Amino acid sequence: MSRPSVVDRKMLEALVCPVTQGTLSYDADAGELISRAAGLAFPIRNGIPIMLEDEARKLD
Repeated sequence: MSRPSVVDRKMLEALVCPVTQGTLSYDADAGELISRAAGLAFPIRNGIPIMLEDEARKLD
């Protein structure tokens, strides 16, 4: 398993869920931004959050 990319904390604090406009939590182990309100996990690839609903993983 590859090590997750380093992500700028200030950038993460400025991001909101594109679906609900709600807050996101950062899962460093999975390399994802989690929107509990939308039930989605947005991937972070090469340090860049992919904030597209089509790219998000649905949470269980």
